[in-house]
Amino acid sequence: MSRTIPDLPRVSLIRRPTPLVEATGLGAAVGLDGLMVKREDLSGFAMGGNKPRQLEVIVADARAAGADTLITTAAVQSNFCQATAAAAAHMGWGCVLLLRGRADTPAQGNLLLDHIYGAKLEFLETQDPYDPVIPDRLAAAAEAVRAGGGHPHIIHLPGRTGALAAAAATDQATELSLQFADLDRPPAALYLAVGSGLTAAGLILGFKHLGVATRVVGVSVQQQTSFLKPLVVDRANAAAVLLGIDTRLNEQDFDLTDEFIGTGYGIPSPASLDAIAVAGRHGAFVVDPSYSGKALAGLIEHGRQGRWTGKPQVVFLHTGGTASLFAQADAVAQHLAVTRARVA
Repeated sequence: MSRTIPDLPRVSLIRRPTPLVEATGLGAAVGLDGLMVKREDLSGFAMGGNKPRQLEVIVADARAAGADTLITTAAVQSNFCQATAAAAAHMGWGCVLLLRGRADTPAQGNLLLDHIYGAKLEFLETQDPYDPVIPDRLAAAAEAVRAGGGHPHIIHLPGRTGALAAAAATDQATELSLQFADLDRPPAALYLAVGSGLTAAGLILGFKHLGVATRVVGVSVQQQTSFLKPLVVDRANAAAVLLGIDTRLNEQDFDLTDEFIGTGYGIPSPASLDAIAVAGRHGAFVVDPSYSGKALAGLIEHGRQGRWTGKPQVVFLHTGGTASLFAQADAVAQHLAVTRARVA
């Protein structure tokens, strides 16, 4: 009897299933005979990519607790923050975002969407997502909401929220396993960007529980492997407890590379800018330079190294992040101009 993954209560936000499409032109350009793209960027909610899949469970949890205001924190161009603001607007709730960045940051990309969705914005000087000042600032924001008669719900990815988000991402493993069933055999590997590690944790846990043989290769966009790999394991196993399943991860269950971060989180790298051009010209895919572009850069490099030569299909999980492309428009345009001049 085949295994299944229980699901947690959800608020419906996305369109299922997101497409799994062949990317013949892009694959040929990077030395992969059977490249496919999982279009999580087409999830259909507020340009949120993979984040609304997590938020479906998180928002349902907040609703059960009687919340009417969501509070969360991340970087100023965070996909998760803008998707949270959109989810709050969808529910008719308030939203407070504590953004790591400067208050004078131009309202572009995800930050512009934060404004459009009506979120209240506060800015944090730190760039460290694990800075100990953050919990205190979240608590202060929640107290201010209560003082105004509201009912806040803090979404902070450590702790229960992280386990909920990882558990929500196992839904994607179930979806992919059904899509893989239409292929001759499961793809050899699946690549995705790894920031907080929550989508990776849920997906890897789901694949292991369901017996999907596809190897998950995470491309870190922020943290070193030594820090991030045990974090993914911990969050996956916390999700397993929430779901009531007996499967547990260990660090040998997946691959993770930190070779494509570049000079830092949120900063375009030459490889990610190249990936934007390759994806656009050879597949009409739009990726951003900080998240999906760095993951695609990892896939491209491994393809050119011949890592998957002669193997069955390889999948690129396009997690979205399209809006942040426009916050980096100058860097992208300059790189494209240099590339065109070099070719000419």
